[in-house]
Amino acid sequence: MQTIQVTKSDFRRILTTAEVLIDEVEQALSQDDVVKERIRDIKSGRIKGKTEDDYYEYFKQRLKAT
Repeated sequence: MQTIQVTKSDFRRILTTAEVLIDEVEQALSQDDVVKERIRDIKSGRIKGKTEDDYYEYFKQRLKAT
């Protein structure tokens, strides 16, 4: 196995990039739980789900207001 040398500044940059990527992966994976909880809330009637038509109507109203 060969040995490589990495400057301290390069190592910090690599480490920072790795931390950002790990955080992004964590957020992406936790979205599944958020979606499941939202579906449970909608099915239980705790919150009202929105359809595409609801959003289109909302955007139409918003455009008229501006």
